[in-house]
Amino acid sequence: MKKIDRNVVMLGWVSFFTDMASAMINPILPIFVVTILHEGMDKLGIIVAIATFVSYILRLVSGYISDRYGIVKPLVVGGYALSAISKPMIGLTHGYKSIAGLKALERLGKGLRSAPKDLMLAHYSRERSSGRTFGFHKTLDIGGELSGTILLLGLLYFLGESENTIRNIFFATLVPGLVGLFIAVLFVEDIPRKKVRKSRRFILTERDRSTIGSLFFYFFFLLFIFSDAFFTMQAKGVGVATVMIPLLFVVSTGVQTLTSYLFGVWIDRVGAGKILAFAYLCGAAAQGLLYLQKPLFTWLSYAFLGLFTVASLNANRSLIAQRADNRGSVYGLFYAAIALFGAAGAYISGMIWEHFGMHSALLYGLAGTSIMALLFIVSGSYRNG
Repeated sequence: MKKIDRNVVMLGWVSFFTDMASAMINPILPIFVVTILHEGMDKLGIIVAIATFVSYILRLVSGYISDRYGIVKPLVVGGYALSAISKPMIGLTHGYKSIAGLKALERLGKGLRSAPKDLMLAHYSRERSSGRTFGFHKTLDIGGELSGTILLLGLLYFLGESENTIRNIFFATLVPGLVGLFIAVLFVEDIPRKKVRKSRRFILTERDRSTIGSLFFYFFFLLFIFSDAFFTMQAKGVGVATVMIPLLFVVSTGVQTLTSYLFGVWIDRVGAGKILAFAYLCGAAAQGLLYLQKPLFTWLSYAFLGLFTVASLNANRSLIAQRADNRGSVYGLFYAAIALFGAAGAYISGMIWEHFGMHSALLYGLAGTSIMALLFIVSGSYRNG
């Protein structure tokens, strides 16, 4: 492993604790909404869609501000602060609207920090090692998810699955959230501030536009692949007990933790395009295994979901670092598009599930991801990465 810059390591630990907090609530939030609060799958779809979409504008704005005015660390710190505060407040909610509002606030925090954080990672990345940098960071990121999921499993096992226990788990996320915020404030150095551009107009370069164009296949793929919330409800639908749900997330996050840095190395060696082809095949495989509607195949689907998630994100983030000139703005557009297409996909899946049943929603996801994966390979797009 080549030496990783200290700031990359510190940002990794910030993500570790922040994602630990997220992992303590993500596996149980859908169950809390549908089973405890008795809201429908369409309401769950609305929550996921709003939470995903609400950060659309802010991701664009934060990336633009980073490039235009050189303001980076304050946006990162502010984003982590919003996330740390909003998660525990979910424990006070009693309806899907308030949950949607708090999830939107948490996503605002993510939207505020995502592009500037990746700009910092790209800045501190050594030459020809952006794949390794993002792979290393993602390892700590997913390691935090894994730790939070294991902690959640222990809490549910020893304390039970009551409404009071679940609400207390939401409250407990304040601790790792504040630890991550503390590290970001004290131990991460800001990058040198750019001089403010004299021209009034800010224009993306040809390289920027070309990079953005190469990302669209990934965005359309997100219209079809299920979010974590729908993976959870499928597991419940095929008979997986609530206390076992966190173990499914352990499978996904464990796979990501073990493979993230390796994918980073392979991206640097063979190119992002080939890794993206592998990621899309894994995404289609995950949906296919869900479609079989057997508990064993559901466990396997979480492993393939982990491979899709870590491979696709590492490849796309590295591609932007290598190709774009205004990287902060392109990262902002990247995450904004993820929010837009992910929200649309969650809304569509939720509506299909609620009005036509789980089988129809699974068929939608399987058909869409399979077609997109085949198109990517047949078109030869993987050769351009």
